[in-house]
Amino acid sequence: MERRVHRRGGRRVGDALGIDLSAAMLERARRDAAAENITNIAFEQGDAQVHPFAGPGFDTIISRGGVMFFADLVAAFTHLHDALAPDGHLAFLGPQPGGPHSAYARATAALAPYLREPSPAAHGMGSLLDPARITEVLTAADFNAVEITPVLADMGLGMDARDAADFIFAMGPTHHNLRDVDAATVAALRAQVQDALGEFETPQGVLIPGAVWIVTAAR
Repeated sequence: MERRVHRRGGRRVGDALGIDLSAAMLERARRDAAAENITNIAFEQGDAQVHPFAGPGFDTIISRGGVMFFADLVAAFTHLHDALAPDGHLAFLGPQPGGPHSAYARATAALAPYLREPSPAAHGMGSLLDPARITEVLTAADFNAVEITPVLADMGLGMDARDAADFIFAMGPTHHNLRDVDAATVAALRAQVQDALGEFETPQGVLIPGAVWIVTAAR
């Protein structure tokens, strides 16, 4: 979140606030900011859905995807709407629906027969897949000028195929659907997925082609 844009040494500079529920994520963010010598940012632990934001309204609110986990989408976005300055803007990233022939589906094909029921996390992960639903929610929260742009981007899943397989098997939908599967079968599935992920190993880690929405809206 950014507000109070001013000039410093001829450059436009804004004060920023980072907010997250996770203390570990905030600590990592503080370390990264210090390493980059970024001094015009503060971090607070809290839930953006209800956090009592103080001071003047924000010029910009940005989310990399966490908004899809809001318990009440309209109420949460209304809260963010009210936290903006009168001419403020919202921008967030969210996933596009995955297709059966996508690179991710190919890499995790061994899991497909086991992913029969949604996990408790699935509602959130799928809450803002549909552009019509995104527009409906933001309009109900009093946002204007909603724009939704499709963007192709690589998804980083891990340092190597093993690390990426560990990440996938720790995800809510995978863990939920394999909770009653015997250990030997899970180990065999993990080995198959790890082998398939080898196709996507790069010097930068495991990168799988994906697609997201970039959503912007104005107060």
